[in-house]
Amino acid sequence: MTPETLLTFALASFLLSLAPGPDNLFVLMQSALHGARSGLLITLGLCTGLVVHTSLVAAGIAGIFLVNALAFTVLKFCGAAYLLYLAVGAWRAGTVVLQTGAPVPQDALALYRRGILMNLSNPKVAIFFLAFLPQFTRVEAGNIPFQIMILGALFMIIAWLTFSTIALLAAHLSGWLRERPPVLANMQRVAAGVFALLALRLALSSR
Repeated sequence: MTPETLLTFALASFLLSLAPGPDNLFVLMQSALHGARSGLLITLGLCTGLVVHTSLVAAGIAGIFLVNALAFTVLKFCGAAYLLYLAVGAWRAGTVVLQTGAPVPQDALALYRRGILMNLSNPKVAIFFLAFLPQFTRVEAGNIPFQIMILGALFMIIAWLTFSTIALLAAHLSGWLRERPPVLANMQRVAAGVFALLALRLALSSR
């Protein structure tokens, strides 16, 4: 792969990571509500999920979601159900804040696992990688699966840096929100609404 190809891919990856979507919106909301640690752990989980998606594309397995309607439907409804689970959790967290005046403590492993599950349960990510990564491979450059793994790794690094920056910037709101429990509770409920809308969007999506 030429430096020009890698530079073009890096720029496209940065713009795609920056564009509003479920993942960066999730990171932004969690960081604003619970601080930078929460957003960074979720970002790490999301990027771990990208390792799996890249491997599936390199192995040719991701194509199953493109040609098999049942596999796509099953996974997308699993993803929608998980997002609804997060919506219910966020709503309950808002109620706890109103009752106790403090946010619900966030477990590090649970946050990391949440990022992984959110990424893996969305078949649209696998299909996106299947369409996006091969565009930047070149037959004359040699082993195609290896090129895809390199591109996937570069995408993950860029996504991690972009999402981490979003998390750190959004975290500046966290301290202000913690001093205002009613506002924090309402933000939790807004987060619940966002998760519910994302669940609906995923459930209604098509290949």
